[in-house]
Amino acid sequence: MTNRHFGPPHSPHRVDGMRGELHDIVAGLIDGIGDPGRIDLVDQFSYPFPVTVICRLLGVPREDEARFHTWADTIAASLDPDPDADPAERGKDSHDARMQLGMYLAGLIEERRKSPRDDMLSELATAKGPDGTMTTMELLSTAALLLIAGHETTVNLVTNGMLTLLRNPDVLRRLRADPRLAVPIVEELLRFEPPVQLLPQRTTLADIEVHGVTIPKGASLWLVLASGNRDPQRFEDPDRFDPDRRDIQHLGFGSGIHICFGAPLARLEAQLALSELARRLDNPRLLEDPPPYRQNAVLRGPRHLPIACDGIRP
Repeated sequence: MTNRHFGPPHSPHRVDGMRGELHDIVAGLIDGIGDPGRIDLVDQFSYPFPVTVICRLLGVPREDEARFHTWADTIAASLDPDPDADPAERGKDSHDARMQLGMYLAGLIEERRKSPRDDMLSELATAKGPDGTMTTMELLSTAALLLIAGHETTVNLVTNGMLTLLRNPDVLRRLRADPRLAVPIVEELLRFEPPVQLLPQRTTLADIEVHGVTIPKGASLWLVLASGNRDPQRFEDPDRFDPDRRDIQHLGFGSGIHICFGAPLARLEAQLALSELARRLDNPRLLEDPPPYRQNAVLRGPRHLPIACDGIRP
């Protein structure tokens, strides 16, 4: 029921129809960077971009986006361990943010049920499937999933992408000259530096044999996607970033019936973000390499990415 409102075949133009709006959001963030001599790409670009997109996708009114950003920031911060913070206070802040977000979304859902608009939350609130309409709790959990899964992963994808491009200036120059290169670059990034490193606590539904070892039914597994993406039996020279690979298949979005339904949006966000950063930042360079990384086993990306450039092109 959620898939059908996000993309093909039921809603083939939802994501692509946002292309112009996404470009405007990217342009506005780059315009607002300020001092080109010291830019924190995470704080000033990668972080606010996807949460603004999620707001527009769901149909959060523009005047409420600032509140939505604040709740998202607090919830996202709780995903990473912080030994210097008071765990009780941190837990309370996260709980309060989740409650406030839930109450806000519940009110918005009721509004959309009464007066649907042209947004995803309206479609989810009024759609009927084989078992009827989604309950309020189902809608709340789905909206929260879109916020967290669609936000945190895209932050890392864009940040990992710019870091990788700055470490590979020849590819960065090619992207500046030809924005169409953003498509294979993003696919190779999803293989080379995936935002999600592993999927914890999966359970086998049957005995599985892998390389002569039988994993019994009911076993608990952690699937390390990042390792599979660099399998030397699958990829030639797997530790090299190469957007010219002829067959860039990866595990970045999962597979099968549970493949990430936000994949089309994530791809488009990253393609637009990286191509515009490459075009508009004049002589960008890293100020710190490696940058400080977030302390999280599942989600991998810099907590901050200090860069500098000689100016911002129009």
